[in-house]
Amino acid sequence: MKIQEQLFKIKTEGDEFIALWKIASTKSEASKNIFLNHGTFSDRKICLSISQYLAERGYNCWIMEWRNHGFSSPSNKKINFENIGIDDYPIVLEYLFNTLKIKSLDSVMHSGGGICLTIFLATYPEYVPKFNRVVFFGSQAFGAAYNPKNYVKTLLGKSLSALLGYTPAKSFGRPHNENHFFMKQWYEWNLTKKFIGMNGIDYEKEMPKITIPILSICGKGDNYIAPKKGCELYLNAFQNPKNKLLFCSLENGFKEDYNHSRLLQSRNSRAEIWPIVTDWLKQK
Repeated sequence: MKIQEQLFKIKTEGDEFIALWKIASTKSEASKNIFLNHGTFSDRKICLSISQYLAERGYNCWIMEWRNHGFSSPSNKKINFENIGIDDYPIVLEYLFNTLKIKSLDSVMHSGGGICLTIFLATYPEYVPKFNRVVFFGSQAFGAAYNPKNYVKTLLGKSLSALLGYTPAKSFGRPHNENHFFMKQWYEWNLTKKFIGMNGIDYEKEMPKITIPILSICGKGDNYIAPKKGCELYLNAFQNPKNKLLFCSLENGFKEDYNHSRLLQSRNSRAEIWPIVTDWLKQK
């Protein structure tokens, strides 16, 4: 089966653009569309394998890359989670809904992508009916520092980021560093345990407006960025009984204690987690 990959450059202000990738196969159906997004220190590549898998099962997958990431253009201004969720998501989604005439979407988000989607839907609740089902892989915003060890780790991370002006993720094999302006939101949200935006909006109080069923997937090996406790707190904030938490660990019958990246992108994930995602998306 042939998988096709197509790049769309969605224009923003000035000469800047957002890279939007369509991953489809000969089995992809016009009515089955999934919006995907990566998180911090990353780009489309972390979403590529699962997109190909879903395309083989009839979906058109649309992967957005943040500005300053992947094939998207560098930005002339500082970018953070709210800029992506409030400014960039509407541009991309309006292209999908209005220009391409897609009627509804499912969504698969990794890490910070889930935070951006939450900010977007909390800010623009009129889009909630346009989404069918959502999957979060390791997404949370205010529960990383749930114990003293993680609190100290988060505080040190914030201090190092402020000192250097960025978080040096490339030193750990990740595709992108993130500047301090971007990362300080995540550090502050987790240190204060409050999901407060730059304009003072309390996103946690807005999350119950997002009534889309969400499957939140976390791994035992991810004990800092998106630990089980943090993902539970985040998912519970939506107050939706249809939501589900999936904890992937050896003790729960999975092949490994998944870490933050292998949860989404690994052979074991393909074998035992991706089919669960497909089943979730099939539900009405």
